Amino acid sequence: MKEKNIIIAAKILSLLFSPFYLPLLGLAILLTLTYLSLLPFAYKIGLLFTFWLFTVFIPTMLIRLYRRYQGWSLFEIASKERRAIPYVISIVTYMSCYYFMAALHVPHFMGSILIAALVIQVVCAVVNLVMKISTHTAAIGGVAGALVAFAAIFGFNPVWWLCVVLVVGGLVGTSRMILRQHTLGEVVTGFLVGAACAFAAVALF
Repeated sequence: MKEKNIIIAAKILSLLFSPFYLPLLGLAILLTLTYLSLLPFAYKIGLLFTFWLFTVFIPTMLIRLYRRYQGWSLFEIASKERRAIPYVISIVTYMSCYYFMAALHVPHFMGSILIAALVIQVVCAVVNLVMKISTHTAAIGGVAGALVAFAAIFGFNPVWWLCVVLVVGGLVGTSRMILRQHTLGEVVTGFLVGAACAFAAVALF
């Protein structure tokens, strides 16, 4: 019974901290901790909804339709050989979100979150050709890297947020191993790739 509960908890964690949700989390942090918190509430809600639409809802639905069309289970589509199309779908929808928000002239630093997410997606897709890595921990690592970069830019203390992100990253990485989706090496590599890519993207963009 305990083993069953652990597996259920691992599935819930993997779902709650899906890679698709983390750019949305990054935007929420940016709208809370920086001068962007002064923006009107309705405007912030509209931005969050746009992010959610392009980075969560649309790619999730397209990947689900693709998986059902192929007749694959969640475990089967997670294999290294079958991850290419989901990566392409995510990259295209993230790029669409970036250009849509650029057309609306949103503040510069919001676009940098999408740039960071895009860089992580592209690098993960390339690395995936050689070895399988965890996109879940890459996304968590991206939040950590972007948080450090934004803290340096805006001059706020990121320690408590960073502690939360690291704890969540550990839990998510553990859940991916419990579900036998990744090895420890794939989980750690994913986190480091995500953190490095996000930090570089935000710092240089």
